[in-house]
Parts: sequence; structure tokens; C-alpha cells
Amino acid sequence: MADQQALDEVVEFTSDLIRIDTTNRGGGDCRERPAAEYAAERLAGAGLEPVLLERTPGRGNVVARIAGTDPDADALLVHGHLDVVPAEAADWSVDPFSGEVRDGVVWGRGAVDMKNMDAMILSVVRSWSREGVRPRRDIVIAFTADEEDSAVDGAGFLADTHPELFEGCTEAVGESGAYTFHDGTGREIYPVAAGERGTGWLRLTARGRAGHGSKVNRENAVTRVAAAVTRIGEYEWPLRITPTVRAALAELAALYGLQDDPDDADLLLSKLGPAAKLVEATVRNSSNPTMLGAGYKVNVIPGEATAHVDGRFLPGTEDEFRATLDHLTGPDVDWDFVHHEVALQAPVDAPIFAGMRSAVEEFAPGAHVVPYCMSGGTDAKQFSRLGIKGYGFAPLRLPEDFDYQALFHGVDERVPVDALHFGVRVLDRFLRTA
Repeated sequence: MADQQALDEVVEFTSDLIRIDTTNRGGGDCRERPAAEYAAERLAGAGLEPVLLERTPGRGNVVARIAGTDPDADALLVHGHLDVVPAEAADWSVDPFSGEVRDGVVWGRGAVDMKNMDAMILSVVRSWSREGVRPRRDIVIAFTADEEDSAVDGAGFLADTHPELFEGCTEAVGESGAYTFHDGTGREIYPVAAGERGTGWLRLTARGRAGHGSKVNRENAVTRVAAAVTRIGEYEWPLRITPTVRAALAELAALYGLQDDPDDADLLLSKLGPAAKLVEATVRNSSNPTMLGAGYKVNVIPGEATAHVDGRFLPGTEDEFRATLDHLTGPDVDWDFVHHEVALQAPVDAPIFAGMRSAVEEFAPGAHVVPYCMSGGTDAKQFSRLGIKGYGFAPLRLPEDFDYQALFHGVDERVPVDALHFGVRVLDRFLRTA
């Protein structure tokens, strides 16, 4: 079991990593190298030989391998990203990059997404070094850049140009799962991610006839793109139940004593109360318009207008997603992907899932571990190019008034010290026997 030093270090490392500003503003505007060097130093201090790799100067990634005791076992990848989304200091109660520890809570950008997990990994590995522990299977540790944008400088770069570092890896754990979801009835539900919707960020382009703003113009590019955006934003995507979501609904139905068919998701969701939040965003594809652009002067009709849409699609539905967008945009608007990543599914009846469930239940008696599909995406998408099946497992036991989901990319991001201690214990237990 993780020792006291590991429990102390996870708090220290979380705080230290938060103080290293790795804000990813997109378009290459980020510098993860200082955080990568910090992680590499602590891995080296545990007797490992970390490799620091960059596609672009300053965009650091770290990879290290721990040899297991069973040479015939498949390897396991454990990954976390080092970058964070921007934070407006004026909106926060504390400096978002202070890493302040106050009243048993660590504050700052990255406290839950996901420098806490990075710190857990480092703490567990170092405790193994002190105790002389070796896991059953090889474990590859990867700390990545650029997850909060396109991953081209991070997991995508590693998977495409350094696949040898992940030789033998068949499964992976990363963000986001195994956190406490309180349903308001005293139950503690721990969702473990076994799927992700695909990413389809779109650019819409409407072309028309440029002209004077005072003249009638039936080929107005602004009108055309606005009409397409309205159709997309108002479209009701049909119900599509994937195996991961069906498994989630079945386990939640059993937990609440419901006899409804998981394929009748709308009816079942209406009976699940707050627990419906774990599933409701992943029973359909989605398409949300997010940006508009056109023109340069009020009395000039531009010849082109654009829009951007955040699209997400469930496993097995990409062809339907594309065909629907073709229909919704119509003949006068073209669209293309500005960022496109696959949807993922991993088996929930696999031994690794049972291992995660067992580790959580050991330290959270009465916990209800259920599979779920993430509405967004993680670096698991890039590592899937290597045939690695990814799960979201970054364990935290949280108090009932702690809104974990709201703090992802939110204001006053923070994590309780007790939750970090729980995470270290669970991760240690799981990785020793995975």
C-alpha cells in the first residue's frame, strides 16, 4: 500500500505542477517543457529512465517504462496530459497558478484536469521504488503535451513517430473516470470511462454574390450560412445506444431497481434522477454552432461567410453524422473538418475493468462502479492508433457538495487533499495487480 510519503508527495506534486503555467491557448501557444522536465526528474529519482521528446521546441512529452514481473503479459499504458486551459485570474478566488493549499484543498488550474492524476502517477511510481515493488505487467508512463488542443504536439506525435515506446501495450488508463458522483440519495457512483464520442469540429463556408448593402441580394453568403447554422443548431439527433451506453444504463437500472429496457433510453433516463447526467449526453450525436465570421463593413454584402460547429459522434455513427451534415448545410454551404478524431469503445467485461472496480470498492466500501461513455475526448484517441484500448480512470473520492464536472475548465478549480490520498491508494492497488 502507498506509504505516508506518497500521500505527502501527491499534494506537493499537484501544487508544484499547478504553479508551472502550461496554459494551452491553441494554435501552438503553449510551453509544457518545464512541467515535462519536472515529471522526468521525479521519474528518474524513482530509478526509471524517462525520455523527453518534442515535436515542437518547448512542447515537452515524457515517456518511461517500468518492467513487470511477467514477461508474457501485455503492457499497460498510464497517461496524463501536462497542459491546461486558460484561466482568467480576475474571475478566481485565488491566483489560478498559485497551487495554494488551504483548508484541506489544493487550488488552481489543472487541479482536476489533470495535474492531480499526473501527481498521483508520480507518487505511486516513487513509492514503488522505495518499497521495491514491481507490477505484474510492464507499465508505460506517458505525460503528454497539447491534449487541450489538437494533440499534434503530444499523444498524436508520440503515437505516429515513436510507437516503439509503447510496444506491447494493449490497454491504457487516463482521464476521466472513477470519481465520486453523488446522486442525492446517499449512493456513491463511480463512473469509469469505457468509450468516447468522436470529435468532428467543422468549418462551414457559404459563398455568394458580393454587393452593395442597399441592393436586394438573393445570393447573400451571410444569409446562407446563418440558415445552415440554424438548421444545425435546432436539429434533434436520433437516439443511438452503443454497447458502452447500454451497459451503463443496464447497471444504473439495476442499481435503482428499474425494469425498463436500456434501449428505451429516454424513458429510463427520465427515471434515473440526477444519475441521468452520467449518460444523457452520450445517447445521441451532437452539433453545436460556436463561431461565426463574415464581412468587414455594414453596407457591404460579403462574398463569403463562415461558421464553426463543435460536432461529436458516437461509435459506429460517423457515416450518419457526415450524411446528416450534408443534408443540414444544404447546396449553398460547404463544410469540412478542422479537427477530426475517432470515436472509441473498450470492453466492459474485460479483466482490466474488473480490476478497476475492485480497487475502487476496496477503498470506498459501498461504491457503485459503472461504465460510461465520455461526451468529449482524451489522448486515448491518439493512442488507439496503436491498437490500445483506453479507459478513463483517475480515481477521486469527493464530498457530496463538490461539483466535479463543473470544475473541468471552470472557475476556482480545486481538489480536496483527501481525494488525492484516495486516488493514490486506489491507483497503487490497481496498478500492482492490473
